[in-house]
Amino acid sequence: MKVYQIGPLTKGKIIKRPSAHCRSPYVADVLLDNEIVPIIAHAPALGCCGYADKDKDVYLTIHPNPKLCTHVIHLAHVVEKEITYLIGMHPKSAERIIHSCLTLGCIDSLENLSCIQKEKTFLNSRFDFLCKDKNGNQTIIEVKSVPCGDYEDITQTERKTKDYSSNDVFSKIAYFPDGYRKKKSDTVSPRALKHVCELQCLKEKDPNIRCVLIFVIQRPDCVAFQASNLDIQYKEAIKNAHDHGVEIIPIQVHWDSNGVCFYDKILPCLF
Repeated sequence: MKVYQIGPLTKGKIIKRPSAHCRSPYVADVLLDNEIVPIIAHAPALGCCGYADKDKDVYLTIHPNPKLCTHVIHLAHVVEKEITYLIGMHPKSAERIIHSCLTLGCIDSLENLSCIQKEKTFLNSRFDFLCKDKNGNQTIIEVKSVPCGDYEDITQTERKTKDYSSNDVFSKIAYFPDGYRKKKSDTVSPRALKHVCELQCLKEKDPNIRCVLIFVIQRPDCVAFQASNLDIQYKEAIKNAHDHGVEIIPIQVHWDSNGVCFYDKILPCLF
């Protein structure tokens, strides 16, 4: 089912990130197809398993308010074992995808929600959506974008010792979060960890409130989702929240080269 669309899209290759003109990691120099002069593009996603680094192929849209940046990077163009697929990297796309899914009612268990409101504050966090279920109970929803996936959720050092040449491309595990931290014992995203803990707190205070955490896997090559093995604090928080009634729903979508996003299904969540 079509749930979202961006575009028109232009294909290009990242030649430098950060840009030679701006040292922010959110800005990259990109050479568009059939052009000889690079443009400066907004690169809103950090991490992304290297999909938005130098020499990577990406799809971009025109920036709606061009100043320094003329384009925005949205999708990674991946070729693996002669199979081509796209990965959604723009973190705001996940929220827009879910808003559409809630409106269309295409996610099982969330199909009868009404009064959909954006960005509502509870405790010390702002959550993406507040809705009502068919019984009039509040439903608080937080959305996380998941661009990363691999055959195993292990460190890059460990991965270099592995051979995945015989693995099916479409057999990967999606995982969240991914990114830099100073110490291995630190959580990757304190904000994401806070959201999980406060959803659990809200559920414990009022069992009638539905607290939902949706992970949007914006790639077609994964068969399951898990909180990353490399962020023990977050992984334990997800398991604890689930055990206390927070609903964990990983959904999978896929993109085409016209900028259309399609809802696929709910993936299993591995705890």
